[in-house]
Amino acid sequence: MDISYRPMVASDVGRVPVDCHGSHAELLARIEDLGAAATLAFDGGQHVGQLQFRRYKPELRSATGIWHPDYWGDFGERAPQLPARSLNIFCYHVGQLTAGEDRSPAYQGKGIGLALLDAFIEWAAAAGFSAIAAKFTPEDRPVMGFMGGQPATAYVERGFEVGASWVDHQLDEAIREKGIVSSDADPEVVARVGICVRRL
Repeated sequence: MDISYRPMVASDVGRVPVDCHGSHAELLARIEDLGAAATLAFDGGQHVGQLQFRRYKPELRSATGIWHPDYWGDFGERAPQLPARSLNIFCYHVGQLTAGEDRSPAYQGKGIGLALLDAFIEWAAAAGFSAIAAKFTPEDRPVMGFMGGQPATAYVERGFEVGASWVDHQLDEAIREKGIVSSDADPEVVARVGICVRRL
């Protein structure tokens, strides 16, 4: 598999999936503000994944918790104060060939998510950003897939420091209801999330 990676720019809007980015106007404004809004992955000309990001806002709250993209920037009272030119990683869409929730298993477990993260860090540093914040997921692979994120180990291996972690009770309830984990799974294992930060 020969996957290429590059930033999402304005000319990509309307050509690649934009799920979770908000309206086209919001997306274009984010690209104008930051220079990009995601790191994209392509297999030839086929979009196969993206890592979305936004400007870091410690006051951001998600009105519907895990059911809204703002969840990825909602750290509540645990949100650290970071320099003005800081970014926040949002969701990963690995295996996304078209708009919607379907994901191709052909692109799962191939390291694309980690490569998206590496490409994003390199771009952010070159673009002069000061820090990156990320909400990490539990290590449990099915939960990671449901959330569309990475565990703390992936971030720590790339120079991030863990600031805080907590059991997300809404996540715990959702993954049990959907049968992603067994009813007797330990919440400390399957529903512990947290924030980590890398200064650039």
